Amino acid sequence: MSGLDPGRPRIGAGSEVVNSQMGRFVALGQGTRLLNSSMGDYSYTDRYADIANSEIGKFSNIASFARIGPTDHSLDRASLHHFMYRSAEYWEDAADDAAFFAHRASRRVVVGHDTWIGHGAMVMPEVRIGHGAVVAAGAVVTKPVDPYQIVAGVPARPVRARLAPQLAERLIGLGWWDWTHEAVGKALVDFRALPVAEFLEKYEG
Repeated sequence: MSGLDPGRPRIGAGSEVVNSQMGRFVALGQGTRLLNSSMGDYSYTDRYADIANSEIGKFSNIASFARIGPTDHSLDRASLHHFMYRSAEYWEDAADDAAFFAHRASRRVVVGHDTWIGHGAMVMPEVRIGHGAVVAAGAVVTKPVDPYQIVAGVPARPVRARLAPQLAERLIGLGWWDWTHEAVGKALVDFRALPVAEFLEKYEG
């Protein structure tokens, strides 16, 4: 990940970015799709992540083949097929269903800062992942995930807290992900070496 340009995201071969915004030091791995979404500063994906209709926070770590905000089909109509809303592809005199696409785009996923979405995990539409949370590999997340919680399974369920609640609250209060690039760099040694409690003691105002 060395040599990232703060003003120009690194976009891997075969990636697709449509109607999306990316912050500073963002990197998309090979074959990633970013659709109708935003990615905060320093967030990145590994290979073939698929992200749609989502708001990704800063410093988010998204593993290969993760899918966030997968699109869905109507279950209450006579057919499941997309000819109903991609109609112009099938009939010259038919228009696509703009209302369907607008509703789909409105079902936003929100992923907090400093999160880790594991390999092959799926986060369903309208789910919120709290700051500092971890979604285990292969999990399917259908419900909100609390900050600094680790979830796993199908459907995903809490496994344990990543940090004690008091420490998690203090980290959220510290909000280090909003520090300047220079401030994070100056604290790099402490990020690497200090236990969370000692890190907080040093940097809390």
